[in-house]
Amino acid sequence: STPIFYANGPPHIGHLYSALLADALHRHRALRGAGPGRLSTGTDEHGLKIQQAAAAAGTSPPELCKRVSGLFRQALAQAAVSFTDFIRTSEPCHQQAVRHFWGALQDSGALYKGSYEGWYCTPEECFLPESQLAERRDAQGRLYKVSLETGHQVHWTKEENYMFRLSAFRDPLRKWLQDNPKAISPDPFYQRVLHWLEEDLPDLSVSRERSRLQWGIPVPSDSTQTIYVWVDALVNYLSVVGYPERHGEWWPAAHHVVGKDILKFHAIYWPALLMAAGLAPPERILVHSHWTVRGQKMSKSLGNVIDPLACMGQYTLDGFRYFLLRQGVPERDCDYYDEKVVKLVNSELADALGGLLNRSTALSINPSNTYPCFSESCFPKAWDHRQTNGMGRASAEDYELVASVASLPLQVANYFESFQIYKALECIALCVRHTNGFFQRHRPWKLDRKDPAEQLWLDTIIHVTLECLRVFGTLLQPVIPHTADKLLSRLAVEPEERDLSGLTFLPRYSGKPCPFEGRQLGPDTGVLFHRLEATRQCQKPRSSG
Repeated sequence: STPIFYANGPPHIGHLYSALLADALHRHRALRGAGPGRLSTGTDEHGLKIQQAAAAAGTSPPELCKRVSGLFRQALAQAAVSFTDFIRTSEPCHQQAVRHFWGALQDSGALYKGSYEGWYCTPEECFLPESQLAERRDAQGRLYKVSLETGHQVHWTKEENYMFRLSAFRDPLRKWLQDNPKAISPDPFYQRVLHWLEEDLPDLSVSRERSRLQWGIPVPSDSTQTIYVWVDALVNYLSVVGYPERHGEWWPAAHHVVGKDILKFHAIYWPALLMAAGLAPPERILVHSHWTVRGQKMSKSLGNVIDPLACMGQYTLDGFRYFLLRQGVPERDCDYYDEKVVKLVNSELADALGGLLNRSTALSINPSNTYPCFSESCFPKAWDHRQTNGMGRASAEDYELVASVASLPLQVANYFESFQIYKALECIALCVRHTNGFFQRHRPWKLDRKDPAEQLWLDTIIHVTLECLRVFGTLLQPVIPHTADKLLSRLAVEPEERDLSGLTFLPRYSGKPCPFEGRQLGPDTGVLFHRLEATRQCQKPRSSG
């Protein structure tokens, strides 16, 4: 699942990054043949912030949500995010799930009514303790308080609300994390949550006065209160799998992809609420950091919010997907600037991968336009590549290449499993570079095709290169689906031959038959990936929502 995105403004690259991480994991899982899977996303449509944004825009909350939700659905579809479920928290089935969940909390004795006062941050929709506040002065020199993390202003608020007994869940939460060290990844975020559980864990306000907040789900049996927006939003992960009747088929096999700013809600409040309602916590919470722009935080006031649709138009869909997933490191903030996108995508997709395909399928090198035969006499099986002198035509470096590409699928699978997609892409890029080195080293264009021995070696060079490309194309499907499809189609790899469970590399080297050998290549559709030109930055105008 992705987080459901707050419907008070259009999508930016932070939203897209969350969705692409989830999409790549979902696609990779499907290619492994790991059984049925779902990818859920959607929009979070209740709360004071939306009530205020609608008023400022001169529209009603339902109209604003309908428009913004449409923008998110469009952006995710354009980014080829393979979501199976798109949930809107304003939908009746979700509201019914929230009411049932509230009833389960009430029945367990986890709720009580109490007077609550504290510093409330409307943009974050939560109360903040003094330890998370800082003082600022306005233009007139008057002091006011802001959230230490976001800089948003807070206001002292006092009201009678329903409270959730969060303090009672410190030990169950600790036990859950100690028993499941992979529950939160990467590890620095797991450690952060353990640290939070050592600190004060006050009970949580889970409703607001209806007079302050009309745009939300009323508390069942108490029309003076509205259910707190975060409780409402978190339940989307249950309502999307059919809670309260059919969720058992899927829950708790949920992997939540979330930004670090909403870690506490997902790693402390949500598991505690689930335990109170008699349900298990999610299987995994996968946490990522933020994108800055040229070292600065993205903000509407700075006018540096990056528009994902403009970026996909400028850098192509696959180019932008590749950049975000190749450069995004979940445990630390990543910096965006246009020159970086152009340089990376041109170097790794256009030149290295595209150039390799172009050179190895060119009619001057491969006039028969086939997947040529592999010669075991030119490239004999070696148990130790350091002892290959005098054997065949292959060098020690060639044996190293074969070993590194053979181990690549497992390496990539392990990196996907440990939520390090960027490392998987780094390994693939390195192997692409080494394959280019192999092709360059043996200069197949210099070999004499009329000499039978030279022809055997020429065919072997091309066979090994195409086998490497087939592995790269198969492994890149979750990240750059269109480019990978184009590459595999050029190599005449059929749709049913593209899964990861059946992926074998260079079977002829091990004396086994290769189904591609002698096969006619697919049609030449031209350049695999066109080089990008550097142009202006993909920023939203300041006036946009």
